[in-house]
Amino acid sequence: QVQLVESGGALVQPGGSLRLSCAGRGFDFHRVRINWYIQAPGKGREVVGWIVPDEVGVLWHKAMRDRFSISRDNSNYTAYLEMNNLKPEDSGIYYCNFAEYWGRGTQVVVST
Repeated sequence: QVQLVESGGALVQPGGSLRLSCAGRGFDFHRVRINWYIQAPGKGREVVGWIVPDEVGVLWHKAMRDRFSISRDNSNYTAYLEMNNLKPEDSGIYYCNFAEYWGRGTQVVVST
């Protein structure tokens, strides 16, 4: 059974950092592109970025690309979203995905 499990979300102050994890199981993790999305309060899901099987991370979201990075550890079946200099507008639920499969998300709240 395919599973994606996000973790690492938390309440953090502006300027802080977090590392989100996306653990995959039940499929050939090292063969698939893993995508990261954000769903901010009251908005639809937006692409944050992705990482392809050869381990190159792409930050797509313009507001995040200078502060976030994406990596993966295929030996641990996990992808990561490193988030630095967090801003209140980064708040939301972060999801990882591949194909039609989604995790349940992990919540990030950036607030004083």
